[in-house]
Amino acid sequence: MGIFGFNALWSPFFILSIVLITILYFLVTIKWRNRFSESRKLTKKEATYFILAMILLYIAKGSPVEVLSGIMFSMHMTQMAILYLVFTPILVMGIPDWIWKVFIKLPVVKQMFAIMTKPIVKLLAFNVLFSMYHIPTVFDHVRTDAVLHNLFTVILFMLAVFMWWPLIKPVDEDVELSGLKRIGYILGSAVLLTPACGLIIFAENPLYATYYDSSTWLKALALCVPASSLSGLSLSGPELFTSMSLQNDQQLGGVVMKIIQEIVFGIALASLFFQWYRKDQDQAQTQTESQTSIGYKTADPKLVE
Repeated sequence: MGIFGFNALWSPFFILSIVLITILYFLVTIKWRNRFSESRKLTKKEATYFILAMILLYIAKGSPVEVLSGIMFSMHMTQMAILYLVFTPILVMGIPDWIWKVFIKLPVVKQMFAIMTKPIVKLLAFNVLFSMYHIPTVFDHVRTDAVLHNLFTVILFMLAVFMWWPLIKPVDEDVELSGLKRIGYILGSAVLLTPACGLIIFAENPLYATYYDSSTWLKALALCVPASSLSGLSLSGPELFTSMSLQNDQQLGGVVMKIIQEIVFGIALASLFFQWYRKDQDQAQTQTESQTSIGYKTADPKLVE
């Protein structure tokens, strides 16, 4: 890995971009927030979520994970899981609701949210495009074309935001997806991603020329490593960096994606049940206090004396 150089592995310019975004975030949410009519004080939880999201973004796109994703399919799937199943919901929770309200009112964004109104549409959009992305002919074409690769990355991220939106609800006036519908939504997402992962896990042969054909592999690697770092290197394929067979690497990628998905959605379900429990406890306490207050007011004054 060291042959690619420091800039390729650790992306110092990407670090600078993340630092600038973080500074802008705190300027808007703290110093400039009074310029917005519905603003409120930034909470520690929101700030923590946003910083964590930036760290995850750097791990996925700025650290050696980015280069490894071009070398090994399992690291590509790990990167995808981090970006769309972990980073995206944490980022949504890290941005205050009043910023979301301002953002959603922008003309183009408003139209997009108007189209993606139904939870089932949001759920299908991400999972269908994710599955299409991993059709071998589509995948090999996208992974060797810089424009298509960046376009798919951006579109998948936007659809991931829409997918998580009904569960997180950062904007109060959003239609609430509550009760059993939330459980069905989470389980539905897990089911919709299963065919793509199953195809990858149980395929009898390597599916993607991006990893088994040396010339295609080099084209894909060029999207992750600067041309200056690749020049002068004699590289034949992923076998130079791992002893794992292509098929085992492919199977591992499918398993990693599915495991991370199950963990993330398991946490979402646990959080949902905890919210229900806390809500029931608050309602029970309120009811008890109300009954006690009514009993005191209706008690016989003579007995009270």
